[in-house]
Amino acid sequence: MRARVVNDLDYDAWSEFVNRHPHGSIFQSPHMYRVWQATRHNTPFLLAIVEGEGRIRAVLQGVIQKEYPGVLGAMTARAIVWGGPLVEEEDDDELLLDMLFHQYRLQVGKRVIYSQFRNLWPQDRMKPLMARLGFQYEDHLDIHVDLSKTEQELWNDVHSKRRNEIRRARREGTEVRELTAREQVLQAYGILQEVYGRARLPLHHSSLFEAAFDVLGPEGLVRFFGAFFERRLIGVIVVLCCNGTVYDWYAGSLPEFYHKYPNDLLPWHVFLWAREAGYRRFDFGGAGKPVKAYGVRDYKKKFGGRFENFGRFEKVHKPFFMRVGIIGFTLWKLLRKK
Repeated sequence: MRARVVNDLDYDAWSEFVNRHPHGSIFQSPHMYRVWQATRHNTPFLLAIVEGEGRIRAVLQGVIQKEYPGVLGAMTARAIVWGGPLVEEEDDDELLLDMLFHQYRLQVGKRVIYSQFRNLWPQDRMKPLMARLGFQYEDHLDIHVDLSKTEQELWNDVHSKRRNEIRRARREGTEVRELTAREQVLQAYGILQEVYGRARLPLHHSSLFEAAFDVLGPEGLVRFFGAFFERRLIGVIVVLCCNGTVYDWYAGSLPEFYHKYPNDLLPWHVFLWAREAGYRRFDFGGAGKPVKAYGVRDYKKKFGGRFENFGRFEKVHKPFFMRVGIIGFTLWKLLRKK
């Protein structure tokens, strides 16, 4: 039957395709598409291949992110794809990929400065195709925690210093509770603003977290956990939940409460919650490049888990604007430092 590329899918059929795909994740789901739709300065895109009366053969979803609206936004536009594309692994899957990326170049590549595909599983089969399409492969680490282990095994995998800090957090009176009200989510966003501001890193508009609360929350696809000390919210971790995996999405705490160890207690609490809820894996997210020192990686590794190197594919579509963007981001970070 003749296959064709479309930009719209039936919501339920799309969700079913992602859920039954062996590499399906929330990042390729229609739920996440709706979240990006409701997020300021972000435009989601969908490229899917359907056959016959609507059989879905492939899905590629991502988001075009901008720092600003208008002309400045066009100069900062980049396309980010997590865990995609998802393609039925059959004899003609390479033809399907060719069809997808031909339309990607026409529909997305012309609108952004660069594209980045953040892999969530080994992509050895994709490397020749992506190289042919002009994408550069770069090693990039992730950390996975096996939640099928017993609680004692998970505890033994945690670094001894980290275990002591988790115990101390509890002795100091730090508690973890799930955030279930919009007001709490916005309060948590204020903490993340401070964290990202100190690190001189851009943070999505609060509409992302409000949309996640509204769209993903009722489906159980997002959870907000807060660390409290004497009724005050001092730290937060936001996780996405889908197909047996819990993804570390955003986390941070107030520096004046580091001595209450919220950053130690929060991940451990999520491990136990996720294990009890039947999830098989905790994806700790990006751990940087293998050859480059990275403090975040050192912090995450002390919770156990194993390194995975799924890497990333990146292509610069507009080299001049890419150079301008790098200079602009450097200046922005310098101004934030003052």
